[in-house]
Amino acid sequence: MTAADRADTPTAPGSRPAEEPASGLAEGLAERLPRLGEIYRDLHRHPELAFQEHRTAGIAAAELRALGWETSEGVGGTGVVGVLRNGDGPVLLLRADMDGLPVREATGLPYASTATGRDADGEQVPLMHACGHDVHVTCLLGAAERLTAHRDAWRGTVLAVLQPAEECGEGAEAMIADGFAERFPRPDVCLGQHVGPFPAGTAFTRPGAIMATSDSYRVRLFGRGGHGSSPEHTVDPVVMAAAVVLRLQTVVSREVPAGQTAVVTVGSIHAGSKENIIADEAELKLNIRTVDEGVRERVLAAVHRIVEAEAAASGAPKAPEFTPISTLPLTVNEPEATERVLAGLRAALGDGQVFTLPAPFTGSEDFGVFGNALGVPSVFWHFGGTDPAAFAGHHPASVQTGGFPPDVPTNHSPQYAPVPEPTLDAGVRMLLAVTAQWLAP
Repeated sequence: MTAADRADTPTAPGSRPAEEPASGLAEGLAERLPRLGEIYRDLHRHPELAFQEHRTAGIAAAELRALGWETSEGVGGTGVVGVLRNGDGPVLLLRADMDGLPVREATGLPYASTATGRDADGEQVPLMHACGHDVHVTCLLGAAERLTAHRDAWRGTVLAVLQPAEECGEGAEAMIADGFAERFPRPDVCLGQHVGPFPAGTAFTRPGAIMATSDSYRVRLFGRGGHGSSPEHTVDPVVMAAAVVLRLQTVVSREVPAGQTAVVTVGSIHAGSKENIIADEAELKLNIRTVDEGVRERVLAAVHRIVEAEAAASGAPKAPEFTPISTLPLTVNEPEATERVLAGLRAALGDGQVFTLPAPFTGSEDFGVFGNALGVPSVFWHFGGTDPAAFAGHHPASVQTGGFPPDVPTNHSPQYAPVPEPTLDAGVRMLLAVTAQWLAP
């Protein structure tokens, strides 16, 4: 059944099918939801930046140890891995990321974050779980508890991976570099989920590419400083930077075919310290998203060409300096495993609540690093965390093409915070129902 077919027979957003997943792994979850809500609100109130997730990791490790899982801390810096062995059978890796963002929360929630911390550059910044990683951790812990409680219903081994530093794209690589493949059972499949600004109780995935490659750069533009009253004696890097920013907007509109996908964003620009001083240099931070390697190479080449040409046209005393910040790989779902995941998602949420995406999201992830490094299939899916009432008059399928109501905050917004229910309930049920596709006796 296609997304269009399911669009004709939707069920109420946030509803569940009448029957539990065949394995019964979710039995008893309702009684656990209050405790999971407490964990979620606590994590939301105390976000931590990449590779600083000490408190979050400690909570996750303590929960897993209390359940009897073999638990390792400090994997890849602040990562946690729990292993539950339950006889012969497949090995599944379930991953949740833990880090927050340097965003000042503006949700007004009673459990809103007021925390601050120091970023990688040593700057004091506000902290917020603006991307829902607190939901991911909570749902994985909830699934771990139910898997422990129902060990008679499945066979195999489960790895609960609490990953640091997804937001900077370095956490999965750090865990792999820390001997992950040698220290823990090799999975048969890697599974991950991500909450988003969709109606709670819905889920979205697709076979093949599901999330874009991301390339981020720091670019230094060099000028010649001087007095603001005599710009003719200077090379103004602010004007140079402005020209670069505007010209970069033509890369996607004029160099990428209409049927292909690319995004070029200048997310940060800094230069100067006073209104009457022309600075010596300006710094830009760029982010490029693509879902095709050929398009990626074309866009990266265009970005370099434009930056260098604008600097030359401005009479810059030296060529621009490009420094890579991060690269996140294309996230690709293995088709056969994706069909199993779709079956599990429908068992958890109902057919009318699960949609096959027509194209990849342009967001990026480092989840795929695990499957790539370990040489096993992986599948990633997205699920809703917004009050379904906010989507009145909007069919869930419309979000696949960006059809969000204008007042629905999206990930990384200061106003973004998933509603605890039914988000946590659905998130745990999806993990359990998908797991049952492999681990049923």
